[in-house]
Amino acid sequence: MIVKTRIKKLRKSKGITQLKMALDLNMNQNSISRYENGARQADYETLINIADYFNVSIDYILMRVDNPALNK
Repeated sequence: MIVKTRIKKLRKSKGITQLKMALDLNMNQNSISRYENGARQADYETLINIADYFNVSIDYILMRVDNPALNK
């Protein structure tokens, strides 16, 4: 799954380290690293937290759409 590309791209575009993101999301840095390297897939709750953190849709993270805007 290419989710790893989107998560890493979002994080880097905001200038956020893996450690900062992990601390902000109450996770450990190894989990973020594994998501970004494709060694592990985020569960549904984690995807929601990551989408909320970056203020994007889950569909954007899952690469179903190219527009990160939320439809509310």
